[in-house]
Amino acid sequence: MTRWEQWLADQTRARESAGLVRELRSRPADDELMDLAGNDYLGLARDPRVTEAAAAATKIWGAGAGASRLVTGTLDVHTALEEALADFMGWPAALVCSTGYHANLAVVTALADRDARIISDAHIHASLIDAARLSRAAIQITDHNDVSAVAAALAAEPGRRTLVLAESVYSVLSDAAPLVELARVCADHDALLIVDEAHGLGVAGAGGRGLVAESGLAAHAHVVTTVTLSKSLGAQGGGVLGSAALIRHLVNRARPFIYDTALAPAAAAAAHAALDVLRQEPQRPELLRRRVEGLAGSLGVRAPAGAVVSVEMASPQIAVAAQAAALAGGVRVGCFRPPSVPDGISRLRITANAGLPDAAWERACDVVRRVVDEHRRAD
Repeated sequence: MTRWEQWLADQTRARESAGLVRELRSRPADDELMDLAGNDYLGLARDPRVTEAAAAATKIWGAGAGASRLVTGTLDVHTALEEALADFMGWPAALVCSTGYHANLAVVTALADRDARIISDAHIHASLIDAARLSRAAIQITDHNDVSAVAAALAAEPGRRTLVLAESVYSVLSDAAPLVELARVCADHDALLIVDEAHGLGVAGAGGRGLVAESGLAAHAHVVTTVTLSKSLGAQGGGVLGSAALIRHLVNRARPFIYDTALAPAAAAAAHAALDVLRQEPQRPELLRRRVEGLAGSLGVRAPAGAVVSVEMASPQIAVAAQAAALAGGVRVGCFRPPSVPDGISRLRITANAGLPDAAWERACDVVRRVVDEHRRAD
């Protein structure tokens, strides 16, 4: 056995002993299970208006964009999506990337360098963590949603170019950030607040426009927003929203944007069509909110700001067993275990879905309630 084979074997044994083994499981197209694990919050991924837009774009433009955006990869579907996204969320301009992960990498690495510093909430997504590390800026991590800690960190080095990283709705606990307060302290110290709206778009705020718009911070001089197109919009890709000057800077300096092949035409057209549906049907986010609150109440947990109901489990092993029990009952639920959870607590991650018919939703909730009750007793 080579040194690397031994190392891989040791890593496998360590994961197994900790109950942290992860595996890929292929999902068939005709899957009959009710999905409360995925991120298709509004049920738009298979909406005929969305899939037909994707198919039409593929026939017009082909399966891929064919190049990076600065070569020949900027297509009319990208420009139209960027204009629609900026208009919907209340920003002057937007830039679309191939993933939400790339959007976060792009904006942070293009704005921060060795001369800058980053103040990061302890619960930010892995994409923002990686972006901060790649930027080579000095990094300070503050306790989750602790505005006073952010303010103190900003006051400690006045005048230094600083980014503050937060999510509007956090992905694991599904709690909201104190955006108004964060924006205020950033403005006081001339810092820039980067807000990831991955779990806010289509879910929170009036008509699903997100918490940045709901908080009156869209187009704020000290705020920049990132989004993903792969959750509520049911497609793929990501975007950065900000001033026209910011977008010009990213086009010229953001390596994850410059050196990446442009978002596939099908995904761009699908996201645009989903955005149109969201405009036309603001009742979808309203239904999602009712379902989230109802499920959380029946499970005896706090109603989240987003679409994800988080239920603590006593151990990774119990969380996995609960997930398997739900699957046996015909319902897919998520399972978060370390290191995917920032506080080290294993959880069931149960996603509300506005796309399920009422009867199916109620059946799914019945299964989840039974499974959670049984496995809480297993503590």
